[in-house]
Amino acid sequence: MSFVKKFDLFIIVYCIIIILSVMYATQPLQPLLAREFDISVTKASQFTAIIMLFLAISPIIYGYILEKVNAKKMLINSSIILFITNIFLGSSTTYEFFMFFRTVEALVVPAILTSLMSILANMDKENVKFNMSIYVASTVFGGLVGRVFSGFIATNFSYQFVFYSLSFAILVSIYFINKLSYEGEADIVKPKISDVLEILKDKRFTTIYLLMFCVFFVFAGVLNVLPFRLKDISTDISEFQISLLYLGYGMGILVSLNSKKIIRFFKTEVNTIIFGLVFFLFITVFLVLPNIMTMFLLIFLFCLGMFTVHSVSTGLANSLKASQKSLTSGMYLTFYYLGGAIGSFIPSIIYEKFGWNIVLYIFCFILFLTLILIFTRRKLFIEEK
Repeated sequence: MSFVKKFDLFIIVYCIIIILSVMYATQPLQPLLAREFDISVTKASQFTAIIMLFLAISPIIYGYILEKVNAKKMLINSSIILFITNIFLGSSTTYEFFMFFRTVEALVVPAILTSLMSILANMDKENVKFNMSIYVASTVFGGLVGRVFSGFIATNFSYQFVFYSLSFAILVSIYFINKLSYEGEADIVKPKISDVLEILKDKRFTTIYLLMFCVFFVFAGVLNVLPFRLKDISTDISEFQISLLYLGYGMGILVSLNSKKIIRFFKTEVNTIIFGLVFFLFITVFLVLPNIMTMFLLIFLFCLGMFTVHSVSTGLANSLKASQKSLTSGMYLTFYYLGGAIGSFIPSIIYEKFGWNIVLYIFCFILFLTLILIFTRRKLFIEEK
């Protein structure tokens, strides 16, 4: 790889980390923001859910609005908007203002991620698979960094400084984006209803899409309600201590970079998914234990189970159809983030009314039904792949 391509890759990775940090920075701060704005658990959960919702519907919206667009220009313009909104988030004194600027962010984050993925896929066509694994690892690392640093900054400085520091990081990314050598257009798919219906008629795709909807619903639900659960266990716990529980998220990097070895160990993709689901369900049951140190260790294992299912399912979905890979990938992400958006919102309502244990029992029931679905349809992937 030439120096120019390496520098471009560094810029893309840095931008991905910053964008995912912006996405998840509010998560460990939710109890603090709920107190600050005098709002409910459910309303505070919307700060993360809104971005996931727009990530779910963006393949449809951007596909119809933007036929062709220069990826670098879209990156710069969207990043400038993100830079401004983070300053306003830091200075917001009411829930309504904060939510408005968070919604504006939700509109531009998918545009930035679409551009970054497009540049990464096209800047070095000989190493597309390697670049996509870098993309996945960078998103996971960004989600981890965003959560931990926001907790650290909020505890040692103020929650406002979290957003000001993110604005500074975005400003640095704008400087770097200008140095990108890539000048091509972003690959934006305009989905045809007939093509979507044809893919949904294929039981293999609907199985994988339902699987990821349910798995990410549970995963996002646990991680979004977790800060409130920790405050219930100990009112003295700081935002930084809460954010440290998200260190388990780093398991996603290890799993995504070693997914081939994991599949080899379990012989097939379907076996790996079934094992991952059983493990994920098993760990979810134990999250009822009201101990912060136990919870810290369990979250590592919880993330291990989820990312095993996610990384293997992504590869499986991309290998099922030789044509229309952009559309099948876009639909995968739509179901994935839709599960995350609903999972970041609905469980917080249940938690407020019925408590943590009931939320977990519902999650376990959903995972059990998902496991039955995968087990009964496992032959579809062996016979037809």
